[in-house]
Amino acid sequence: MHRPTTSAPSTLARRGGLLALALLAAACAHAPPPPPPEPVAEPAPPPEPTCDVSPEPDCRPFGDCAPQEVVGRICSRTVQPEESLIEMARRYDLGFNVIESANPGLDAYVPAPGSKVTIPTSWIVPRAAAPGTVVVNLSEMRLYLFPPAPGAPMSFPVGIGSEGWKTPVGSFTVIQKQEHPRWYPPASIRRENPDLPAMVPPGPENPLGTHALRLSRGSLLIHGTDAPYAVGRRASHGCLRLYPEDIPHLFERVAVGTRVTIVREPVKVGVKDDRVLVEVHADDDARVNYRTVARRLLSSRRLLDRVDAAKLETALAERRGYPVDVSADTLADQR
Repeated sequence: MHRPTTSAPSTLARRGGLLALALLAAACAHAPPPPPPEPVAEPAPPPEPTCDVSPEPDCRPFGDCAPQEVVGRICSRTVQPEESLIEMARRYDLGFNVIESANPGLDAYVPAPGSKVTIPTSWIVPRAAAPGTVVVNLSEMRLYLFPPAPGAPMSFPVGIGSEGWKTPVGSFTVIQKQEHPRWYPPASIRRENPDLPAMVPPGPENPLGTHALRLSRGSLLIHGTDAPYAVGRRASHGCLRLYPEDIPHLFERVAVGTRVTIVREPVKVGVKDDRVLVEVHADDDARVNYRTVARRLLSSRRLLDRVDAAKLETALAERRGYPVDVSADTLADQR
C-alpha cells in the first residue's frame, strides 16, 4: 500500500498561505490610500510696520513723546487701485517732495496698484532745534515746533516759496495771530494777476486758509491753504503753507513772541540705538558740497570712524529724504 508522502501537508499549507496573501492583497487594493503627508507650512513674512499717524496732536506725527534726535519710523504699504502718492502724502502728514524722493521708481500720479511704497515717516531733528521755538528746514520743507521742556517736537510738512519768491532764511518772531484771516494781495502779486480783488474774504477760496501766523518780516506768514496739493512743493510767494488739518494745531500752540528760525539743512546726522543715520534732501538752492557737509557733521560728532564710506556715498547720491543707516558693521567696513 502506497503511503502518502510527508510533503503533502506543507504544500497545502503553502497554498493556503498564498490564498491568504491574495485575499489580503485584494482587500488592500480596495482600502483608501494612506493620507498624504501634511505640507510643511512656510514661515509667515514679518508684518509690515503700520503707518498710522498718532491721533494725539501733541505728538503728531510720531506717537512717541520721548526726547530723542531721530523720531518716527519708516514703514511701507501697497498702492491701492486709483490711489496716488499725493493722496498718500496727505494721509501720512508728509509733503509731496519727500514721498516722491522716497519712491523714485514710481509714477507719483498713477502708481501701479500693488506696488510697494515707502512711507518716510521718520526724521532727524534739525541742528537749529531749541526749546520753545519753531524751526523750518527749507531743504526738507518741514516745520518743527519744539516744546519748552525736553520732548519730541510737533512736526508738519510745508509748502515754500517758488522761484523768484524764495522763502527767506533767518530768525524771526511771531508778531500776530489771525483766525479766519482776510487776504490783501500785495501789489506785486496783483501785477501778476490783475483780476485779483483788493481783499479776499475768509472762506474756502482764501489762499491763507483758516489760520495765519504773521512773522516779523514784511508779509511773511505761516498759514493754511486752499490748495493742499502745494504742500511739499515750491509753490508759494514766500510764505509757508500747511495742510488745512495741520494749521489749527500749530496755531493753538504758538504764542505771539515765539521765535521762528528758518534754515537750510540739506544733510542731517543722528544716532539711534547706537546706529549712525544720515538724512539727505535734494536742495539745489543750498549750493553746498554734500560730501563735505556730511563729513564735517560726522566729524564734529566724532562719528566718522563709525561710518561705512560706501553706505554714506550711496545715501548722498540717492538723497531719499529720510534717515538712512550708514553704520559700519565690521572694522573692515570702516574706510
